Amino acid sequence: MSPGELSSVQLEELHQLLLVECRDLECQLQRSEEGAKPVQLGTPIGRLSRMDAIQQQEMTRAGRLTLETKLRQVRSSLDAYGRGVYGVCRFCEEPIGYHRLKARPEAPFCLACQDRRET
Repeated sequence: MSPGELSSVQLEELHQLLLVECRDLECQLQRSEEGAKPVQLGTPIGRLSRMDAIQQQEMTRAGRLTLETKLRQVRSSLDAYGRGVYGVCRFCEEPIGYHRLKARPEAPFCLACQDRRET
């Protein structure tokens, strides 16, 4: 095992973290589904209450977009795990590193490549 590569114990630990994260995100999305539905114009509520409901709906939709993006990343990482390439940077193909993956198990890039992408 070369420096930076994950041990089998670390890989299994990160795999379990990804599975838990996937279930949590799916549950959060399911719970927020009702709040993202369009506000019915025929509902007998006041104008300000309707505006509040629409604003709440938009905030829920924005939160759902964030959850959906993270869920796609987690599922992609689970797919990479299944293919035996989890923990390898998708850009430079170097090991991502245990500490980064422990903090963010769905991370597709090493820190150096992530920094380059953000600048």
